[in-house]
Amino acid sequence: QVQVVESGGGLAQPGGSLRLSCTASGTTSSATAMGWWRQAPGKDREFVARILINGYTDYGDSVKGRFAISRANGKNTVFLQMNDLKVEDTAVYLCKMGFTGLPPRWGQGTQVTVTS
Repeated sequence: QVQVVESGGGLAQPGGSLRLSCTASGTTSSATAMGWWRQAPGKDREFVARILINGYTDYGDSVKGRFAISRANGKNTVFLQMNDLKVEDTAVYLCKMGFTGLPPRWGQGTQVTVTS
């Protein structure tokens, strides 16, 4: 059973930074895609960033230039470096991983709160 677990959320001030991590366990296969989504209260789930096995990355418009996604070499671990945080970045951040032959796996989420 593949499990995905996020960590690194917390409290930050506007203009501050946080780094999220996400790791999958329960498989020896490499994730073909790893990404982050977020959901704020009362809002739809929003795409944040993704990275493919070939290193390709893309980002949601609201985070371009501020967030950076990366992955640990040889591991099913993905990071999200979040800089210049804004109040509107406040949300539960969810990690999503794709594996060949399996439905996508989601983590439970980690809360990010940006407040002065």
